[in-house]
Amino acid sequence: MPCELITESLYFRYGRHEALADLNLRLGPGIVGLLGPNGAGKSTLMRILATLAKPSQGRVLWDGVDMARNPDALRTQLGYLPQDFGVYEALSAREFLAYLAAIKGLPNALARTRVDECLAAVGLSDAGDRRLGDFSGGMRQRIGIAQALLNDPQLLIVDEPTVGLDPEERLRFRHLLTDLAGQRLVILSTHIVSDVEASATGLAVMAKGRLRFLGAPEQLVTQAEGHVWDWLVPDTQVAEIRALHTISSSLRRADGVRLRVVGERAPSDDAQAVSPDLEDAYLWLLTREGAR
Repeated sequence: MPCELITESLYFRYGRHEALADLNLRLGPGIVGLLGPNGAGKSTLMRILATLAKPSQGRVLWDGVDMARNPDALRTQLGYLPQDFGVYEALSAREFLAYLAAIKGLPNALARTRVDECLAAVGLSDAGDRRLGDFSGGMRQRIGIAQALLNDPQLLIVDEPTVGLDPEERLRFRHLLTDLAGQRLVILSTHIVSDVEASATGLAVMAKGRLRFLGAPEQLVTQAEGHVWDWLVPDTQVAEIRALHTISSSLRRADGVRLRVVGERAPSDDAQAVSPDLEDAYLWLLTREGAR
């Protein structure tokens, strides 16, 4: 089945503030990580793609169909997990999903089958009859994914899905997204680079409402070659150095603090060039674009 999402010269304005500016994307099947600092415009874009908001200018095409003219062409194939996903705590997981299946217009027989399949997909079959009020944060996120999958969508949008999750739940969530990708398009909006590094096949980086990069994660890492250094400094100098340089990570050692510094040139003669990872490359891009 075709699965292509295109945005053409997309703008979104709140009064005089431009939340999105001239955004052009072409995305196909796979997991696309949407990275950017807070206020980059990611959630605004997600709401537009989920047909919950209309752009001020430009258009969105799903398999060649203009969503402004025919939003139902996408809505029938859309699954969406917003950043703030609420549940009815008095309902069981199975009751809650059945309720949402009815809202999505699934026939009763199909709804019962899909509820069981989606509970199994997120590893909650044994908890289907438990009250949602008794669920942990990670389990609620998995219910959020389950409801997004009820109509077997071709486009799955998840907005900041791992915020507040413990490391074990975050790892489980990443594995789940990878399993779900297949022939569908999954857009993972986040500011947590490790979530993208672990699962995304494509990467889009936004800052200040504009697209700063679109391509494979490896391409962004290649761009940062020659711009990352390992530097061992005394503990007493760390605060001063942080004020002057972009630091992607720090590790306290017995002989000082080992910093990874991202920048145009080496911060010191005794700093050693190292190969960048995606976190380094992301920070280098924002620094280079003046978007930090």
